[in-house]
Amino acid sequence: MSEEKNLVPTLGLAASDTTGKMIKHKFFRRAIGANDIHIQISYSGICHSDIHTGKGEWGPKEYPLVVGHEIIGNVVAVGSSVSKFKVGDVAGVGCFLDSCRSCTECKEGDEQYCTGPGGFTGTYGSKRDESLHPGGQTHGGYSKDIVIDENYALSVPANLNCPAGTPLLCAGITCYSPFVHYGLKKGMTLGVVGLGGLGHMAVKIGLAMGCNIVVFSTSPGKEPEAKAMGPEGAVKFVVSKDEGQMKAQAKSCNMIYDSVSAKHPLKPYLNCLRSSGTLIMVGGVPDKFSDIGSFDLLPRRLKVGGSCIGGIRETQEMLDFCSKHNVTCDVEVIKAEPELVDKAWDRAVKGDVKFRFVIDTAATLKE
Repeated sequence: MSEEKNLVPTLGLAASDTTGKMIKHKFFRRAIGANDIHIQISYSGICHSDIHTGKGEWGPKEYPLVVGHEIIGNVVAVGSSVSKFKVGDVAGVGCFLDSCRSCTECKEGDEQYCTGPGGFTGTYGSKRDESLHPGGQTHGGYSKDIVIDENYALSVPANLNCPAGTPLLCAGITCYSPFVHYGLKKGMTLGVVGLGGLGHMAVKIGLAMGCNIVVFSTSPGKEPEAKAMGPEGAVKFVVSKDEGQMKAQAKSCNMIYDSVSAKHPLKPYLNCLRSSGTLIMVGGVPDKFSDIGSFDLLPRRLKVGGSCIGGIRETQEMLDFCSKHNVTCDVEVIKAEPELVDKAWDRAVKGDVKFRFVIDTAATLKE
């Protein structure tokens, strides 16, 4: 594609093919329209969704593909009709850039469940109108800048640490939204299965909501860091492979947040729920679960539910909540170099990070 007046050239790190190997990639953003803001990206988080999508594990994509949907940066230009942002503001972009705006879900503020044609427009990898997305496919935050309708951007509170706050745009809202929807309240006991990027955010947000926490993990070595996340006694740690420890937690939790994305048994966690409790699934497990049936639920009115990110209004509420309670992600910041992102992806797959990688795009993404 040749450069045109209505296109803005930019630079990103892109998955070159299904290996996920990163390359530097020049591409185009649209020029800002009346309702758009132009964000110079400062930080972009690395999410497991980036890895799955970049490697074509969730369906075929066109390459090169720039991923990244945890984005914070500075507004450098605004359209003529923009009212929510001004130049110099710090803004965020999450997992989607647009939605149909007319379905019931969109009107109710649940744009993440948009039922319009094609659903919401993902921040990367969505095939869309070339007039809005040059090249016909959306590209994400492993890049120098992004253009987005102001109604799908987030205002980042001034006191929120930007590198540590960046993963909130996916990991944070993936915890906050189901907690609100399924009725987590102060004084309840929240179980958290898995202490990775999502799990550790669930612990932090649950503590900020005034809950007691039980962490279930297959890794005994994670106990010190789990307990260190809250005041003394606020976080219990259970080795989920230890049958005795699991039995000791029978009927102890009002809600359990399951962040594990690999196949695992569910029945042991249902046994840890109090009557009328809820098991929330957020890990994208490709396999079907076969260890539970209706009579694991009926006798005690248990519920198994799912959740996927959150809408724009709810994501803004989450950012404001985290700002108020000083909740951020534990991160390792890396330079925007292809080989360093390749290594970060490999380490993320192995669980070798406490707890999220964040790419410093503004300082280190160079021509």
